[in-house]
Parts: sequence; structure tokens; C-alpha cells
Amino acid sequence: MTGAAHRVQLVRDATFAILNNDGSVTGARGATPDGLFVRDARHLSHWQLTVDGDTPGVLVPSVAQPDGTAECVLTPAGTRDEPPAYTVFRRQAVMAGGFTEHLRLVSNRPDPVTAQVEVTVDADFADLFELRADNRHYPKPDSVHQAHITADGAQFDYRRADWHSRTTVTSSPRPDAVRADEADADRSTHRMLWTLPLAPHGEAELRLSVEARPHGAPDPAAGAAVTTHAAPLPADTDQTLAQACEQGLADLDLLTIPATGADGEQVSVPAAGIPWFLTLFGRDSLLTSYFLLPYRPTAAAGTLSALAATQGRRHDAFSGEQPGRIVHEIRHGELAHFRQIPYGRYYGAVDATPLFLVLLHAHYETTQDPALAVRLEQHARSAVDWMLDDGGLTKHGYLVYTPDPNGLVNQNWKDSAGAVCFSDGTQAKGPIAVSEAQGYAYDALLRTAHLAQEVWHDEPYAEQLRRYATDLRSRFTEDFWMAEADFPALALDGDGRQVDALASDAGHLLWSGILDEQHARRVGRRLLQPDFFSGWAIRTLAAGQKPYHPLSYHRGSAWPHDNAVIALGLARNGLHDEVRTVAEGLIAAAAQHGYRLPEVLAGYDRSRSANPVPYPHACSPQAWAAATPLALLTALGLRTD
Repeated sequence: MTGAAHRVQLVRDATFAILNNDGSVTGARGATPDGLFVRDARHLSHWQLTVDGDTPGVLVPSVAQPDGTAECVLTPAGTRDEPPAYTVFRRQAVMAGGFTEHLRLVSNRPDPVTAQVEVTVDADFADLFELRADNRHYPKPDSVHQAHITADGAQFDYRRADWHSRTTVTSSPRPDAVRADEADADRSTHRMLWTLPLAPHGEAELRLSVEARPHGAPDPAAGAAVTTHAAPLPADTDQTLAQACEQGLADLDLLTIPATGADGEQVSVPAAGIPWFLTLFGRDSLLTSYFLLPYRPTAAAGTLSALAATQGRRHDAFSGEQPGRIVHEIRHGELAHFRQIPYGRYYGAVDATPLFLVLLHAHYETTQDPALAVRLEQHARSAVDWMLDDGGLTKHGYLVYTPDPNGLVNQNWKDSAGAVCFSDGTQAKGPIAVSEAQGYAYDALLRTAHLAQEVWHDEPYAEQLRRYATDLRSRFTEDFWMAEADFPALALDGDGRQVDALASDAGHLLWSGILDEQHARRVGRRLLQPDFFSGWAIRTLAAGQKPYHPLSYHRGSAWPHDNAVIALGLARNGLHDEVRTVAEGLIAAAAQHGYRLPEVLAGYDRSRSANPVPYPHACSPQAWAAATPLALLTALGLRTD
């Protein structure tokens, strides 16, 4: 029999569960917490089945099914001469704000037998940020956990000041008894017990339901995600790529969550990923929606409307909010509610605002429907104002960010500490102007000028934006291009020095168009050299540099979405052989992961292993990785015209 060596993830309608391979939940913390999670809190922290006083062994490990359920097969202990009296078939599922379990006990004997079944349950209501392995601790003054027995199960409540969350467990048939666990007096753990008779070769069934009611949550039925659809793939799509696209779309269906739009309407948006990011993320949701545009334009419409609804209106140093700024992430948990972390609505992203403008125009360009651009005109103008003012274009000449010691030190897509570094590994100090954000800003200005001219009929504003874009492009190459390396700098630091690490961010400049064709082609070809390209994907940092580490989050690993942006840029500049090389590596990597690309791959060279080496803490499924095969499909079909 196997042990609980792997985890199973179930996700649906903004709710997810992480289970061990026997279907249990142990209350684990750190890199791989288990439990039932809703709105950034764990609503089920213990879920342990015993039969006749022992934990049954695993015959068939839990496996997620295509319908979003998980199934495993368990048995009590037995021997060759005395095999188990019965077998337990366990089926589990999640839905909006809830979790269900169906236990079916099948007798293996010709005589009647009786099974003593027990399920131990608890809800710790831990905030996701408490569960991370970062050694941070958050005081919770006057918090109270309560549990009480109900007629058909147990109820768990958590209160702190005006905060109240609840988890309710019910069963059919009702338990014969429910008891507080005396061995765990400091917690609210309860044991639910049943005596189930089984006729000769007969069966008995037990059904349990868990309902989570997080603080401030809407009714689960009202919050269910809208069904999504996608345009069919081209008939001549490579079979492996088509399978990766289909898997990506299926994963995005699971990651689609409800949100409130700019006019108070309900919209559907792609959440960033499991387990840490099942919520609206500005940068992630925008790039995911951009990749999906030719196939599922409704994702872009929902994302743009939801981000417009949360656009900054005031100055708040704690959260980074500024007028016109697009939010980085939104959290609903207890720590955000009490402002113990800044992420309730956190605006610490330098790139979400220009990407909002890029996607708004791209949606119009793809659909030829101006309605959304008309509706969000003032939001777009406010976003431009932020880029020019608080964003730094007027004062610094570039979009800049200042590291936030209480939030994100780096506020571009490589947002881990130390990711924006010199070639000696030293973290750049602010105000920092990262290269790719300047490309996004350039593209955003030009695209918004196009909207101003064609949709808003404001030619003076369009001309003003074109001048800003031209000025930005003309000084960018002069300030960022490193002559000796023949490559753009990763960033400029607060003193205007070139941050000289060779990084994949340069590939985003091909997508945005801020480099002229000559420089762009040199960058594109350089990114396919062996120190950058692992054979599976382009690394975030070229190998051989002092800060390079193949298992680092942003300093040597390889990200599918990063490669997708680069592939679109390569195609834009006519580097089609390079596009095919990148696409082949990623498609091969997807095939080795069941056609699901993870958030990030280790940076090891393809020659070292027949399979891509996984990054140990990758989110999967993850939205922009799931959308990457669609972006590759687009890049493979692009031409320079």
C-alpha cells in the first residue's frame, strides 16, 4: 500500500481543496498546505477517516477526475490469509463554497459485518498568508474559535472583532455520536461516528457535506462563475499543441472566478492560480486575457471591467494606491481585512496600468466592437495620467517603482526579492525603471492614441500621446542599451546606472515594439543562445552569471508565460525559426506534464534530463501558464505584416 506521498487539487467556482492521496486533510502548512480554501482562508483543516479504529490503507491513490471530483480506494488492514472484510470507495468534490464526500463501503464477505466509521474534522480558519513558509507571525487579539455539535454533524465558528467565519459539516445518515477530541483540547477538533451494518456482499453509503461561510462572502449560488466558451482551434494545429491548448482552456475554466465590473455587473475573470493566487491579479489576469483574445475575448472584457472597478482613486502609502493606478491583487482574508498585510487591494505593480491600456485597445482591435473602449474611456485616461504623474514618466522619464519593504520589493513581473539585480547579484535600489515596463508604456501610449483617434474622436489627445511615445522610444535605446554586451539592461537603478544582468525581460521589448527592428532581431537571436535557452524554454537569467540559479524563482528558472510574450515578440519581428524553437521546447515540456504547463520550470538544460526538471514550488494550474499554448498558437501563425 502506498503512503500519502502526493497531493490532489480540486478547484471550482473560486473554491479549492488540496487533499492527500487517501483523501485526508492534516492541517499542513508551508509550501504545500492542505485543506478546503475559500476567500483566502482555510475552512477545513482536518479531515481524517478511520475504519474500525485505524486509518485504512490506500489501494488506489486519489486521482482528480475530468468532472472535478477525486476518487480513491481504501481498505482496512488485512493479510493474505485474512483479507480485508470490506473495501472503501471514496469520492470527493468541491463546489462554490463547499466540499462533499461520498463513502461507499462494500463487503467482501459472505457473512454480515459491521463497520465502525469515524471522521475527525476541524476548521482552523487560517489566513493563506499565515500558512506560507516565510516565518511570519500575525497577532490575532481577542480571536475566538468555537465548535458545537448539531443534530447531523458539527459547526465551527471563528470570531475576531467584526469578523465572523463559519464552517458547517452535515451528514446523511446522521452520525450516531459526535464528540470533541479530548486529545486535542486546545483546538475545536470533533469526531463524528457511525456504526454501519453490511449485509453479505452488501454495501453501505455515507454522505458528508461541508459548507464554508467566509466573512463578507456573497451567497454561493450568486457567486458561481459563468460558463466560458472558446473559438475552435485551427484544423491544422499540431496535435500535441492542440492537446496543450485544450488542457489550458480546461484549466482556465477551473480558474475562472466571479468579480464585480465597473458598472456593478457580475463578470468572470481568470484568477492567477492554485494554491496561493485564486483571486484577481492585475498583471496575471491581463496577460492571460491577452493570450486568450483570439479564442476567448470575453475574458478580456471581464478582466478590464473588474480592474476598472478597482482602479485607484486616492493616495495610500500602505497599499500603494494612487489615482488611476491598476490594482496588483485583491485579497478577502482576515489579515487583509485588519490591514495586517497590505494586500486587501494592493497596487504594488509598475506594469499593470500600461498592460490595462494595451489590453483595452487589443480587445477593440480583435473584436472591432468599440463599446467597451467607450465605456472605459475615463478609466483609460486616468491610467494614462497615472503613468505620466505618479508612475514617473514625466519626472523620471520612465515608469519607476520604489521597493516596498512591507509589500513587494520588486514590482514588475519578477517580483521576488533580489530578482532585479546586477551581474554580481546585488539587488537594484530605487526608484527602479525595469526595461519591460518601458516597452509596455510605449505600446500603451500608442494604442491609447489609436483609441483616442478612432473611438473617442479626440485627435489632440491622440497626438499628445503619440509624442510621449516617440520621446520614450528615442531615449530608451540610448539609456538601456549596453554596448559591450550588445543587449538591453534589465533596468536602470535610482542613480540611473544600468542594471547589467542579462535577463529575459529583454524579450518583452520585441513584443511591445519599443526597439527598432535591427536591435530587436539581435535581442531575439541572443535569447536563443545556449546560456539563455535551456532546450525547454528561455531562462529568466542567462546561465553563467553570478546570480544564476536554475532553481531560483526569477534568477535562472524558465517561465512559460515569459516565453509566450517573447514568442509573440519574435513573431512580430519576423524571427519565425526562433518562434518554432521556443514553441517546440514548451510543447515538449507540456507533453511531459500531462499537457499542463506549470507556472515555472527549473532552468536545467534539456540535455541533462529526458524530462523537464520541475520547479519545486510551482503553482499548477496557473492561469498565464495555462494560456501560454494559445499564445504559442498565435505566434506560430503571425507574419510581419
